[in-house]
Amino acid sequence: MAQEPCYKRILLKLSGEALAGQLGYGIDPDIIRGIAREIREVVDLGLEIAIVVGGGNIFRGVAASSVGMDRASADYMGMLATVMNSLALQDALEKAGVITRVQSAIEMQEIAEPYIRRRAVRHLEKGRVVIFGAGTGNPFFTTDTAASLRAVEIGAEIILKATKVDGVYNADPNKDKEAVKYDQLTYLDVLKQGLKVMDSTATSLCMDNHLPILVFDLTRTGNIKRAVCGEQIGTIVRGE
Repeated sequence: MAQEPCYKRILLKLSGEALAGQLGYGIDPDIIRGIAREIREVVDLGLEIAIVVGGGNIFRGVAASSVGMDRASADYMGMLATVMNSLALQDALEKAGVITRVQSAIEMQEIAEPYIRRRAVRHLEKGRVVIFGAGTGNPFFTTDTAASLRAVEIGAEIILKATKVDGVYNADPNKDKEAVKYDQLTYLDVLKQGLKVMDSTATSLCMDNHLPILVFDLTRTGNIKRAVCGEQIGTIVRGE
């Protein structure tokens, strides 16, 4: 395996569901320890890593609003779920020997720093992993959009979107055996075909700022390291 990273600063987007593992909800201690070990390997290569984690393993704002809850209230609850995941990931990373800071878009001084872009960049320059919690701090925006926004703000070179499948397909590979995997796509392909890479707001933000997105399988051990070292895994989304 190549040991030289292709990037200096990356943003890793983790879904909340990834932390649940086979449980389907909550946080699986073995899974989160495994993710922390993989991130530690990448930190040891000298990479600067920021992380955005979703909250779907605890609470889904969209799902709650579909059964009659006020969408803004539901989204704020979802943001709080991402902070819970961020704190759990911080604990796992620090137990793995990685100095970590959590910055929240909603102020909660006792448990996390407020999100301040310059402070986040300084942490990264000092070799600390920064986890961005509470999404963008606004309802009606997904954690995918938060990941795109933060990545652009801190000057990340790529978004690594960790999922349970090994890339982007033209259909759900779990339901359709004929589903075809794409090795690379353009932002416009994703938007026109409605492919489930990121939502349209997040994809458009990446397109406007020429920020590539790599969608890859988190469940295969060592894939984060493979991704940052430039191995051909997953699906890359970039400009023409």
